[in-house]
Amino acid sequence: MSDDGARKTPDRLRRRASRLLSQLTMRSDRLINEGLARADGRKWHYAVLASLQEYGPGSQAELSRRSGIYRSDMVGVVKELAERDLVERVPDPDDRRRNVITISVRGRRRLRHLDRILDDLHDELLAPLSTAERDQFLQLLTRLLDHHTRAS
Repeated sequence: MSDDGARKTPDRLRRRASRLLSQLTMRSDRLINEGLARADGRKWHYAVLASLQEYGPGSQAELSRRSGIYRSDMVGVVKELAERDLVERVPDPDDRRRNVITISVRGRRRLRHLDRILDDLHDELLAPLSTAERDQFLQLLTRLLDHHTRAS
């Protein structure tokens, strides 16, 4: 939004946290999606790889819970990651109907690459904030999200 556009926005809208968060989310999503796409990456790929790296192997259902990706969408995400050799799928020895998903060596390298890209994109997103302000902003967002996640 241009400075003129910001000045033309009614003050009562600019004071609404919900509207500000919504507007920032739209801009953030566009920045992140376009930035990852330039590197042939996707947010969902990153979420699954990060989950596997941090918490270890899991079923598609576990990955869905960890990442917030719908179970029905997780099938396609895991398939894409497996086709790129970023994860390995093996039948669960305790339940042959499900697979255990593990991050591969190539997946770990890809995750580190995507981390660097996201670091740069977040620097762009948060450019007007100092380091201390960024830390505080993330703490406040986390606190709000944690509160509303527990409440629902």
